[in-house]
Amino acid sequence: MLELTAIETFYGNIQALKGVSLKVAQGEIVTLIGANGAGKSTTLMSISGVVHPRKGSIAFLGEDITASTTERIVSMGITQVPEGRMIFPRLTVRENLLMGAYLRKDKAGIRDDEDHAYSLFPVLRERRSQMGGTLSGGEQQMLAIGRALMARPKLLLLDEPSLGLAPLVVENIFEIIVQINKDGVTVMLVEQNAQMALQIAHRGYVLETGHVTLEGPGKELLSNPKVRSAYLGLD
Repeated sequence: MLELTAIETFYGNIQALKGVSLKVAQGEIVTLIGANGAGKSTTLMSISGVVHPRKGSIAFLGEDITASTTERIVSMGITQVPEGRMIFPRLTVRENLLMGAYLRKDKAGIRDDEDHAYSLFPVLRERRSQMGGTLSGGEQQMLAIGRALMARPKLLLLDEPSLGLAPLVVENIFEIIVQINKDGVTVMLVEQNAQMALQIAHRGYVLETGHVTLEGPGKELLSNPKVRSAYLGLD
């Protein structure tokens, strides 16, 4: 579904990605783990067209999207839930959800997807007339995921969905990610909680200072001594 080949992405003169290659097959959950500054978010931003690689290529469903606009990439079926959630604080929950469908014209389908978001996140139905900025951190994360699903993505990019959330809320978010995947959405997950990410992932990649240093099935990486020591705090 998605293939990155030797991606090199820069911020000014600073090189963030140094030849990153990875693949995501249809129906998978693929996770990207690594320390702060490893290039995880930049990888997602490069896929979304927020930043464009200087070298390498990105293909989605066989089409080169390396230099495509973000709007074009969203219309093709890639949606990102950004780190920090980035909801609209002065819009209601419902208005935030509808912003996710801004490229769509099928009113009946949009209503169905709004109902689906409420079924995944019942608390959002209760709060649908409330301003987004008044929600708790966990509720805002649910809203950000619900908003992304309103675009009917084929591939959902999730950037640090557990960041700053209580453990029980994190468990709930990860259960919902698995459910979204079972519903037919392919997921690429960037996550500092390596333990939980690798437990739900079909495959994973380890990123270090802009390079992919390890890849393999999620459970294999969970038992890898290097991963256990560096990212799980285990010997």
